[in-house]
Amino acid sequence: MDHSPGFLALVNDAKARIRQTDVEGYKGMLAQGEATVLVDVREDHEYAAGHVKGAVHLSKGIIERDIEMKYPDKDTQLVLYCGGGFRSALVADTLGQMGYRNAISLDGGWRVLKDSGLPLE
Repeated sequence: MDHSPGFLALVNDAKARIRQTDVEGYKGMLAQGEATVLVDVREDHEYAAGHVKGAVHLSKGIIERDIEMKYPDKDTQLVLYCGGGFRSALVADTLGQMGYRNAISLDGGWRVLKDSGLPLE
């Protein structure tokens, strides 16, 4: 997908402030038994078409409104994914501004997760 220059500038600015991981890093977290919540921030129709088994769905449009009720502990490790890692970077940045200290964007998003060997629904 081609993205507009303004959007890419916004994402790159956010990426300068956030933590990111790739799918192998996420698998490593799981293998080490880290308490991690995988959060799908895609739109409803994207989530319905397929997602990682057990992923919590809090789309980019509502996550800021609902995250504190669902995960009030600001130290909760949240691994966020979208289609490719752009929207999840923006969400990780926003959650950081809200005080969440362990919001991590999964680079590559659904594009890499669907071929990762992780169980899907």
